[in-house]
Amino acid sequence: MIQELRNSLTALNDEKVFLYPTDTVWGIGCDATNSRVVSEIYKIKRRSESKSLVILVSSLNMLQKYVKVTSELKKFIHTLRKPTTVIYQDPKGLAKNVIASDNTVAIRIVQDEFCRKLIKRFGKPIVSTSANISGNKTPNSFQEIESVILEGVDYVVDLHRDSINKKSSRIVKLEVNGSITVIRD
Repeated sequence: MIQELRNSLTALNDEKVFLYPTDTVWGIGCDATNSRVVSEIYKIKRRSESKSLVILVSSLNMLQKYVKVTSELKKFIHTLRKPTTVIYQDPKGLAKNVIASDNTVAIRIVQDEFCRKLIKRFGKPIVSTSANISGNKTPNSFQEIESVILEGVDYVVDLHRDSINKKSSRIVKLEVNGSITVIRD
């Protein structure tokens, strides 16, 4: 894992796009604060930039640098047992093209050890969008990833290539009034 952390960190620092295993499905990622490299992901996925992307952070402390986190939200986050992406209002410090037109952003505090260590070392959030062409089926394993995706990224992490994960993250939205709406369970 140490070498893969180094290689992935180099890709991130060199403003590259990489393919990596997450706590859910395989993801295409890059520096979530760099609009130029985020645009590369949209091109690879053949996806409109009007659709936002999921962002991964390593911790609650990192999350608080990019969105407002209330004490109620902290309590909610501490209850989460499975990977849950939360849609937050009014993000700051992120690339404009990861933010939805309604000024929201989808962020998950990652549970995967590799991802958490990588993001912590990088010091910034990373993009995590499923490794498929937009509109195509999300791959459940590395073997199901389309060759156009594999050829489109700059680096492919060599970990967990035999794992199968059929579950994307749960998605909830933090409403303006503080309530939470389940989007996908």
